[in-house]
Amino acid sequence: MLRDQIVAITGGAGLIGASFAKVIVENNGKVIIGDINEERGRELENELGQENAIFLKLDATIPESIDSFLNSASERFEKIDSAVHCAYPRSSQWGTKFEDLKPEGLAEDLSSQLGGAIIFSQKMVAYFRKQGHGNIVHLASIQGVSTPKFHQYEGTKMVSPIEYSAIKSRIISITKYIAAYCKGQNIRSNCISPGGILDKQPEIFLKKYKASCASKGMMDAADLNGTLLYLLSNFSSCVTGQNLIIDDGWIL
Repeated sequence: MLRDQIVAITGGAGLIGASFAKVIVENNGKVIIGDINEERGRELENELGQENAIFLKLDATIPESIDSFLNSASERFEKIDSAVHCAYPRSSQWGTKFEDLKPEGLAEDLSSQLGGAIIFSQKMVAYFRKQGHGNIVHLASIQGVSTPKFHQYEGTKMVSPIEYSAIKSRIISITKYIAAYCKGQNIRSNCISPGGILDKQPEIFLKKYKASCASKGMMDAADLNGTLLYLLSNFSSCVTGQNLIIDDGWIL
């Protein structure tokens, strides 16, 4: 399905990024794994085989790090067909209640996540223009299209941060902006908005969350793989500026 395609992934050693890397290789593509977690990135590179995957240390919040990442990736594979932005940097304040937010942490999270998505898009658009083609996939969230269901958090220590909702809704806007801005340049831009991904959440939350869904409730990272393959493949060659919601019906 992805034969001869080269895909760069920021946050490629994370829960979703690693799942994406694996399914790309399983479908005959090759991946460039970018992440600040060097240990996990190297493990993933070895697991997938160095003929199929390379790990490059990347801090997606630093423009110079993105430049180095792209240069090293191009030296290895000579091209990048698609770039998937999964990086998820967070300040020490992340997960703080709305009433307790401090401006410094808020500024850091907005800059690193939202600003990082813009800068990464800027770098990829410049790269793809020189190359003559390209495909950008951002990762947003159901919280970018719907308000949180706050009752689901009652009885837990979990928080749905207001800055998360603000960031993810704007990532959807960035996706559409880039698609329109690059119209006629053979560059596509889309994003995926997942529902909740299972990651050791407390049982009380899982039960309430599932009650809002059609069947499964919290999803596994692999539940997003089919959507990613669609967006990377020629099956979506006429799809751009779209936000695909994968949430087992949570927002309904």
